[in-house]
Amino acid sequence: MTSQSAATLRSRYMEQAASDLEENRRQQQELAERLTVLKQEEALLADILNLAERYESFADASRLPEQAQDEPAVAKAKRAASRRSAPVRTAPAGKAVKAGAKEKSRQPLLGDLLADLLGNHDEPRLANELRDELLGKYPDRNPTPQVVRNTLDSLVAKGRIRRHKQRRSVMYTLVKPGAASDAE
Repeated sequence: MTSQSAATLRSRYMEQAASDLEENRRQQQELAERLTVLKQEEALLADILNLAERYESFADASRLPEQAQDEPAVAKAKRAASRRSAPVRTAPAGKAVKAGAKEKSRQPLLGDLLADLLGNHDEPRLANELRDELLGKYPDRNPTPQVVRNTLDSLVAKGRIRRHKQRRSVMYTLVKPGAASDAE
């Protein structure tokens, strides 16, 4: 074997080894990400099982769906819960749910905010104008234009606001308290 062919062979081996190493590292990264997702799912399922076991005595079995009354499924879930190790938890599930519910209940409803914004104007307003005004006044709220339109349509259906069509544009005004009988 000549020195040139040996160098070529060595070069090919090095390229192949580098390529294989790169592929190995990519696969390791994918597996690490998948492992993280599985650990999060395990923690969530453990929280669900803990909540189910905690409130098992409160549930009226006659009102539960048939699948939930299936005793072997419950027993299988309990066996799975006893076999796995304790999950890493950041906060008790009940407290997190209660805290989230309290935070949401403090925020006014989007429909009420939009109705208040419409009340500040005498002329009809476009949905996009209302959304822009909402984003300026309440930067923590970021509804999509479709959500704003759906909410406005819901207020129209309830008779709280009125819809006006001008060519291809749809505009909205607040229904005054005495004018509710004139609504669409």
